[in-house]
Amino acid sequence: MAPHPDRSRRTPLVRALTTATALVAATAALAGCGSSGKSGSSTASTAASPAAASFPVTLTPSNGSVTVKSQPQRIVSLSPTATEDLYAVGADKQVVAVDSNSNYPAGVPTSSLSGLTPNIEAIVKYQPDLVVASQDTNGLVAGLTKLGVPVLIEPAAAKLDDAYQQIEQLGQATGHTTQAAKTVADMKSKIADTVKQAGGNHSDLSYFWEVSANPYYSATSTTFVGQVASLFGLKNIADAAAKASDGGYPQLSQEYIVSAQPQLILLADNGANDGGQSPQVVAARPGWNTVPAVKNNQIVGLDDDVASRWGPRLPELVSQIAQAVQHASTASAK
Repeated sequence: MAPHPDRSRRTPLVRALTTATALVAATAALAGCGSSGKSGSSTASTAASPAAASFPVTLTPSNGSVTVKSQPQRIVSLSPTATEDLYAVGADKQVVAVDSNSNYPAGVPTSSLSGLTPNIEAIVKYQPDLVVASQDTNGLVAGLTKLGVPVLIEPAAAKLDDAYQQIEQLGQATGHTTQAAKTVADMKSKIADTVKQAGGNHSDLSYFWEVSANPYYSATSTTFVGQVASLFGLKNIADAAAKASDGGYPQLSQEYIVSAQPQLILLADNGANDGGQSPQVVAARPGWNTVPAVKNNQIVGLDDDVASRWGPRLPELVSQIAQAVQHASTASAK
């Protein structure tokens, strides 16, 4: 089973990484997913509210053409990223339940629902008029479609534009197109400002992005997070070890990592429930004391949730990487 990057805790991903050889088969399919849909014609009268006037709307998520007949009032989100997107576009009052991994923003109506192994009977108990998920498993789309419930599958983003398009699409689906557009514009502006300040030409700075340890998995420049790091022109040590079968997430040996001498180590598995690979733990690994990132204290524990999602908090991840880049550049210059 391919790992699923949309989560609030790393443990399920680590298990998948350690048991799969083709780590993200889903990643290969992402390039064609996440495109924003086009609004269908509206039959609302001119006296209707702007939100009501935008329905019905036909969208094209990864599961094909989906029509939302009227503004949804009972949304169920089975994806932590989709949950954040829905709240960012202003649809929070329409959300009645979110999956057990959705933990942001504070106060979301968390339930026992699973996005990885969805239970249609449990979902239907919330009487949803729209369900959003990041993958179609356990017959989710077919089962809910038979019951007349529209489902939007918004998979893990393969590139920045995918993330933006999903936010815009959820804005259309919920009647909040204006707020969705503003959210995307703000994200782009913050990211551009951050990259400008930190500089986008750090090709002399190498990094290791740690997805998990024991065994060590990393993310290449072709992945979503790899492309985010590439905004700063960094050199990814995992690129040289990539194979067509690993989906951009190669397994690296400890010897390979140490010999690559990364100047910066970015930990996406440092949370207590996500592997606990803190900067202190990494620095104490046998043989790693020769690694420049260790010698210069350039090991950064990223916010695991932010690093594993592709929603409105993406500028925070970019900012974390920017700070790490600036510190590492200063250290390498000494």
